[in-house]
Amino acid sequence: MINNKILGLIGLAARARKVCFGADSVEERTNKNKVKLLIVAEDASKRTKDKFKKLAEKQNIPIIIKGEIDILSKAIGKSNKAIIGIEDINLSNEIQRINNGGEVIG
Repeated sequence: MINNKILGLIGLAARARKVCFGADSVEERTNKNKVKLLIVAEDASKRTKDKFKKLAEKQNIPIIIKGEIDILSKAIGKSNKAIIGIEDINLSNEIQRINNGGEVIG
C-alpha cells in the first residue's frame, strides 16, 4: 500500500513536469542523470523490476517498489505506467523520507 502523501507528491511532480514515465523514457532520462528517484509498481513484471533495480544500482539512484500500476498511473494522470522517474531532488527527498516513515510535523 502506498501512502497518500507520496501519491500527492508524485502528482505535484507531474504537474511541475518533473516526472518521466514508461520504461524507455525513464531509462533514457536515468542514463542522462536527470532522474533522482525511481518508483516501480509492485505489480510490474519481475523482468521490469530487476532491470530497474540494476539501473538504479548502476546510477546510484534510490528506488522504491511500492503501489500498483493503476494507482501510480492515476497519480500522474496517465494509464498503465509501471515506472515513474522523479526528476526533482526536493520532491525525491520528501517522498523517500515519507516512505521511510518520517512524517512532516505540521
